[in-house]
Amino acid sequence: MQELTLEQLRYPIGTFKKPEIITNEILKQWIADIEALPVLLSKAVEGLTEEQLLLPYRPDGWTVRQTVNHVADSHANAFIRFKLALTENTPTIKPYEEHLWAELEDGKNAPIEWSLTMLDVLHKRWVMLLKSMTDAQFECQFMHPETKHLNALRTVTGMYSWHGKHHTAHITELRKRMGI
Repeated sequence: MQELTLEQLRYPIGTFKKPEIITNEILKQWIADIEALPVLLSKAVEGLTEEQLLLPYRPDGWTVRQTVNHVADSHANAFIRFKLALTENTPTIKPYEEHLWAELEDGKNAPIEWSLTMLDVLHKRWVMLLKSMTDAQFECQFMHPETKHLNALRTVTGMYSWHGKHHTAHITELRKRMGI
């Protein structure tokens, strides 16, 4: 079996690539991906033991448990950012130190079931919101103060479609490599 590079371990599905034109068909697929994530992530961790949840998905990477808890943290932040962009005029969002959040007690040790439940309910709300949005609302933007980029919700939807698949692949690829 061929040895994977650190880059392949970090980005098992590649990095997010923004299409030149984000059609409504692409947007609908991204929303479907967001809707499907809670079930796919639950399946990815199904049957793992407590010891297996402590395995890092790559050298110096997060454990499976931290990865699941990170997805819940990240997607909760994304949902709030959508609501801010929809209700304020180009708000500047609050970034957070995700690597430090992953090292907090709940990031390292909370049962994954809590984050899976959180994602299930959060994604129901988020998808309801996404499916109700107009084309004009998908053009609403927020400013990220670290990158100084304006982020349109149309593009951010794709980023979170990718984000969920990205972290699910960390877990499923680890399981394949380890035969678990």
